[in-house]
Amino acid sequence: MTDTEIKAELLAVGAVDIDRALLGNITVPTAGPGAGNTAFFFNWNGHRVRLSVDEGSPLRIVDDNGDVVILKGGRELVRGQLEEELIHCPGQAYITISERCVFDCKYCPVPKLSGDIKSLDTIIKMVDEASRGGKLHAISITSGVADTPENEVGRAVEAIKALVQYDVPIGVSVYPTADSTQQLKEAGAVEVKYNVETMDREIFNRVCPGMDLDFILGSLRQAVSIFGKNRVFSNFIVGLGETDETIEAGLEELASMGVVPIVRAGGMHPLREGEIDVQRPTAPRLLKLTAILRRVLDEHGLRADVSQTMCLPCTGCDINPHIDM
Repeated sequence: MTDTEIKAELLAVGAVDIDRALLGNITVPTAGPGAGNTAFFFNWNGHRVRLSVDEGSPLRIVDDNGDVVILKGGRELVRGQLEEELIHCPGQAYITISERCVFDCKYCPVPKLSGDIKSLDTIIKMVDEASRGGKLHAISITSGVADTPENEVGRAVEAIKALVQYDVPIGVSVYPTADSTQQLKEAGAVEVKYNVETMDREIFNRVCPGMDLDFILGSLRQAVSIFGKNRVFSNFIVGLGETDETIEAGLEELASMGVVPIVRAGGMHPLREGEIDVQRPTAPRLLKLTAILRRVLDEHGLRADVSQTMCLPCTGCDINPHIDM
């Protein structure tokens, strides 16, 4: 198997059984569909994947004289190393401001968790600590919507203004508002991500009640005009019941605007059982869709390997078409 095929296999499962004593400095995510799950980063041959911990997984990790080996069916699938995080991500301080959300996206556990809202002092302390070892290369800010999108953008702007002192690129992912793009740019962000989640409108209306896909698309188009090419991104969840044809059309629509889509394997969270049926994509489907994404990006002169913040340079949760393929 190639490294790309191995990564697709790992992402298709998404979790491994591991002795927690092997885990070092890890963080539990507080945003997005993986919120609340213990997870870690595994690296081999320059490829990285982020895996959740699950004792029932068909994959198992063992230590072999300092190497970390992932076994499938008792046979070695890949050999590498566990990778230390800074905050949620190697090389980045990836911080969630509001660990709660008024939107009720059916694949996401965050509305069920009712987490904290980090103060500006807390955020600064976290980044200050992460910067001390000399490994901080970027700051990424994300957030739920604790009360209103406008207030959440205000929190992000306040954080960005306070964090530019660290002289590293800052990226931000929030739900957009009428003037969020201009505010974030003026505050000092260099990249922005507004997530469409899915481009199947029937599915979007059903699983993302209260959100406005047309408004998100318009905000992405405006963001490209303000932040520039290869600096605007959008997560695209796979496994909500959409067809590959719908995905391809959606990737084409986003890329035609200058947006770099991120194909993200969806997963079923225990807190959402009974509300939605998420079918995690198979390895062949992930490979097929990433190949389509690579072609679409190339045709529109876009790159997935030049971003400085957030998901694309991390590569832990997705197959990056210009790094992993």
